[in-house]
Amino acid sequence: MPWFSIEGDALTEAQIQSAVDRLLTEARTRINKDLKRVLLLPPDLTRAHSGAGKITELLYKALPDAHVLVIPTLGQHIPHTEAENKWMFGDIPHERILPHDWRNGVTHIGTIPASLVKETTQGAADWEIPVDLNSVLMDQQWDLIINVGHVVPHEVLGFANHNKNYFIGLGGKETICASHIAAAVYGIENNLGCLITPLRATYNWAEENLLKHLPDVYLQIVMQRDANNKLVTSGIFVGDDLDTYLQAARKSREQNITVFDKPIKKVVAVMQADEFRATWVANKAVYRTRMAIADGGELLIIAPGVERFGEQPEVDALIRKYGYKGTPRTLSLYKTEADMQEIPHGVAHLIHGSSEDRFTITYAPGHLSKEEIEQVGYNYADCAEMQKRYDPAVMKEGWNTMPDGEEVFYISTPSAGLWATAEKLHNPNRLDYGKNL
Repeated sequence: MPWFSIEGDALTEAQIQSAVDRLLTEARTRINKDLKRVLLLPPDLTRAHSGAGKITELLYKALPDAHVLVIPTLGQHIPHTEAENKWMFGDIPHERILPHDWRNGVTHIGTIPASLVKETTQGAADWEIPVDLNSVLMDQQWDLIINVGHVVPHEVLGFANHNKNYFIGLGGKETICASHIAAAVYGIENNLGCLITPLRATYNWAEENLLKHLPDVYLQIVMQRDANNKLVTSGIFVGDDLDTYLQAARKSREQNITVFDKPIKKVVAVMQADEFRATWVANKAVYRTRMAIADGGELLIIAPGVERFGEQPEVDALIRKYGYKGTPRTLSLYKTEADMQEIPHGVAHLIHGSSEDRFTITYAPGHLSKEEIEQVGYNYADCAEMQKRYDPAVMKEGWNTMPDGEEVFYISTPSAGLWATAEKLHNPNRLDYGKNL
């Protein structure tokens, strides 16, 4: 059971502050009464809209006598600049915010057995997953570890956050690569919106068997849109067990999934410039809408901040070389191409980002050329022209009829939800290990 939860239509700043204060009070009773060394593990700037950065700042300020460090759970994303840390985490000193080094800053702590991966994925994946986690987390002594995160539908783990913070956010290269390709071959549409996917089931096993000694607690945030279409905090769930995650995920499932009786012909999605600078993260627009788009339909992604494809040079090169051109082609090349085999998480991304020739993906990036976009298998549109036509100041969330009669479904923050037809979302062949929990 969670330690406690706070729910409402829109939690106030006072309620959020009270959750922070109560978490620390309960932690001193349940985990350690003397909090001298505390580690805060928030998401990175791609989840800035969740308010997790502000909550992290509140936690930091509530511990004036402790030595507090912050590690944004970057996974393999690019580390924040000092300015980005200031933007997201406010007054927390830059020197107290450590970048996660997924290649050289991890410690091996164990392995998820291949037999478990094979069992949970029903044979789709049959390899072990090495568990290498951030060395500051694992090799130093902590009186309290606080995971802060936004629970929202997710393409790999059904819903984001909880122990994803550890195994992806603070994972090493081998952990991230083996995990992502396992989820990809199992199928992105088999994962989205499920409480416990096969990969999360293996992570739950790993947390129970490899991380039980950590003095940790989760602060899970759930958001919804209010009457004015503003994202507001609707729930905070605090605790140290699986049920804490499940309660948050069930609330997210109720509030963050939009279900349609019929598929949509055209979706217009906007990816904010201050959060999304690579298709690696901006492709959440593809992941979160693909189950709602009609065969032969179109997804237009307006991404004024996108300036590259991958978060690292080698991943960027991989995307440019092979493109988002379908699962069969990608997996066939994966069997023979050494550069693909070196970074399987990049291969997984190529699979996730393809429409499988079912619908058209049109990108309107701020800083990539027509030739670059078309090279990877997407259609191109001019960003300025698309921003003028689908003006955010004019468009309303959901259905819009344009002056020329075009009907589009507009989504201003695709990363905050999931859009799907009832037929796909409730497909009985989708396996959810959390359905009966």
